[in-house]
Amino acid sequence: MKCAIMQPTYLPWAGYFNLIASVDTFVFLDDVQFDRRSWQSRNRIFDGGHVAWLTCPVKKTKRETLIHNLEVAEDANWQHIHAKKVQLNYANAPFFNDIMPILDALLEIGSTKLSCVNKTLILTICQMLGINTAFVNASDLNLTGARSEHLLNICRELDCDQYLSPQGSKDYLSKDGAFTNSAVELTFQEYSPTAYLQKQSNEFVSHMSIIDVIANIGVSAGKPYILGRST
Repeated sequence: MKCAIMQPTYLPWAGYFNLIASVDTFVFLDDVQFDRRSWQSRNRIFDGGHVAWLTCPVKKTKRETLIHNLEVAEDANWQHIHAKKVQLNYANAPFFNDIMPILDALLEIGSTKLSCVNKTLILTICQMLGINTAFVNASDLNLTGARSEHLLNICRELDCDQYLSPQGSKDYLSKDGAFTNSAVELTFQEYSPTAYLQKQSNEFVSHMSIIDVIANIGVSAGKPYILGRST
């Protein structure tokens, strides 16, 4: 069985969904420390023709707070602000209606935990795209270990014999060496997003939120796109 392990991200880019679609089981790595500089609470969309951050507000907390314990800031309007901003900036996109289920899910989320917000949106988008991968929360496994050792322990707990990792983790996984003599085969994701016509830009901007992908090419072409096939 092949698995991938990633922190729950806010409205991720296409490559995140490529990783999900490429494995049997996807583990939300929600039992590690929250990083305000990461994609855990933010992502990029077009705003007035420019690339802008869409950031989920979170409460100020201790540095060692784990992702699954992090709470969203007490601002009742942030979901409506995000939905409105997406609507205003993508209203003229060719497949604007295709992103409405995502915005509806965003507005209906009642949880105060950032991880729940992210997971709900990711699962909604996977359902839209017809991705049937199984999901597990790392926090439910109660496992220990630092860095790559923790990842390896998750793989062993789930009886995964293949671990698919993003290219960005290649250096530290190779240096840590936890997988070197294990029975779990370490492989790396190979995904290069192809250009598509973006309504708000004359030149293609890569690594935008999946919102941008779906609004511009639609749900039907969305899955082939994240699988690395031509749209």
